Amino acid sequence: MQKFKLKQADNLSIKLVHQLKKNECRRIDVYLSLPKEMEVNQKTLPETEYFNTAIKGRRIYFTEGLELPLLHSRFVSRMQRSPTEYKTNLNLFAYQYIAALEIDTNRALKIDDSVDLNDFYITAAELVDQCLTVLNKFRSSAPNNNNFISIYENVDNYISWKTEQSILRMISKKSRSKAFADQRIAILNICAAENQYRLDKGYNSSITLSEPNRIANKMRLLRRIIEYNVIFKNDTHELGKILKKVVTGFATALIMCVVIVLIIKTQGAFNNLNTFMILILALIYGVREVFKDDLKVMLWHWIRKGKPKWARIFLDTTTQKKIGTQRIWLDYISSKKIPKQVRELLARRHTQNKQSAEFLHYRCETKVGNQDFQTGYDRIEETILFSLRPFARYLERGSDKLYEHSSLSANKQKIQSTNIERRYQINIVVAFDQGYPAQQFSRYRIVLNRSAIIGITKSESVKEKKKPNRPYSKYSKLARLLRVKINKR
Repeated sequence: MQKFKLKQADNLSIKLVHQLKKNECRRIDVYLSLPKEMEVNQKTLPETEYFNTAIKGRRIYFTEGLELPLLHSRFVSRMQRSPTEYKTNLNLFAYQYIAALEIDTNRALKIDDSVDLNDFYITAAELVDQCLTVLNKFRSSAPNNNNFISIYENVDNYISWKTEQSILRMISKKSRSKAFADQRIAILNICAAENQYRLDKGYNSSITLSEPNRIANKMRLLRRIIEYNVIFKNDTHELGKILKKVVTGFATALIMCVVIVLIIKTQGAFNNLNTFMILILALIYGVREVFKDDLKVMLWHWIRKGKPKWARIFLDTTTQKKIGTQRIWLDYISSKKIPKQVRELLARRHTQNKQSAEFLHYRCETKVGNQDFQTGYDRIEETILFSLRPFARYLERGSDKLYEHSSLSANKQKIQSTNIERRYQINIVVAFDQGYPAQQFSRYRIVLNRSAIIGITKSESVKEKKKPNRPYSKYSKLARLLRVKINKR
């Protein structure tokens, strides 16, 4: 069973999604194999720059299925508190409803309708009934306080629109059949009713409704407002800042010691040659400026080798409690430092796909505390976004042409030319470590050009069985020694 998902997020981004429970620890390693012809390395794209601009993440409470929002027995009672808490609880409810709706819609779309549409329409009807139940319960608790009405209307507007769009998307991707025309019309009538409900409430102006881009952008804004109070707050800070200052001071002091010694020696050797001594001193200070930064970087890399670069704390937006902590590594590494399992997966590529590459290694160790979650939730979901745009800007645009020859007749020959684009291939290996008994390794092949990801293919997965830790190691060593002595006798 795969415990994580890696898929495309947008044109030039991928996302890795996994769930964690209370008191759970997990380590995830991501190895990006970047062809050297892309010219991405530590000099052109430093690790800190890539982390700050291209790696994003979010953590939320996780729900699976539309049943969970119905289990919030205290949902109505929590509505009559302060506007801030009302907004937080309402947004949390709306976000979980949206997430559950997307999960159930995708599950319905996976039903094979090539043989019989009956299973799909049964599932779709159940999904629509659950949506109506949740929406009716939500709308029955509409507030009377003027401080709460605007918050309620924004959420009601978005979840009504999202429900309609999700159902229409689900129905549009299935083939039509006269045998299920009545079921299809009934579901579409519910979508029309939601549309009319928003018109009656006056949630959107006629100008906004007149253009699809306007209504889509408005709903995108409403979703960001909903997500603001739901996604955990992150407090990320760089590790080793004080140590870096100490290293800088030590490197400067060390260089100055060498410079002072050279000055004393120079003054003793050239006591009467003042002009020449000045030139020697200038040369010494020039050498100092050249090697000072190099020495500082060398000492810093040596001291921080193998240590995490960033630390992060997750906070619940409602209770302000610490939910979990995370340590993050990001380094360019040589092929010799790649684990054996990763090298084996990369070695299974076709011969034409094997090429020299730079390896960028991302690691995060996450630990979820024992603080109580919000009522009804037992897991949190983490989504890590990796943008490939910093890599794509180094790619070349395709400008070649492919020529084909075709014979129209015995006397007529035709040559056709087709513009071709240059594509690159990035291999990614994800090492998912949940501890004993196994560590999962999965390889993905990403094909992209300068403007978009062409496709993501999961190539292979392997599991490494781990040996459990033996608690009585000293007695095991003693047994081995006794066994050796007995065998000698």
